[in-house]
Amino acid sequence: MRKSDNPTSHGITTTTSPAPSAPKAVISRSAAPASLYTIRMAPASGLSGYDCEQVKACCIAAGLPVIDSRLVAFEDVVRLAVRGPMAAVGEEASPPPYHALSYAPLSLLANAYRAAGAEVFNIPVPARPATPKE
Repeated sequence: MRKSDNPTSHGITTTTSPAPSAPKAVISRSAAPASLYTIRMAPASGLSGYDCEQVKACCIAAGLPVIDSRLVAFEDVVRLAVRGPMAAVGEEASPPPYHALSYAPLSLLANAYRAAGAEVFNIPVPARPATPKE
């Protein structure tokens, strides 16, 4: 594992595993007062920094899933991030019911963040099951 300490990286921290895979991105806000982004590429590989708008635009253009929770109330983000399940990106989803130590499909997490007011890109809204006709 390698951490970048390049002084020209402008607040970007890069951690890579020996064989990084294609990015599977989720952009989020940390508990810090400043807006941060995080991109997960593998369990031990990621990228984070402070230039959210540029990275968000690039990820959306590349077709990567993006969840931007910067406009969501801090309490709601904490509730979703701490009490909610983890994203099953590169992992098998756990069986329901989902809890803080389980993995849920990314679409399920995206819907929870959508409902809280987050912007979600490149993650389709699941079709509602058909209502049974009587």
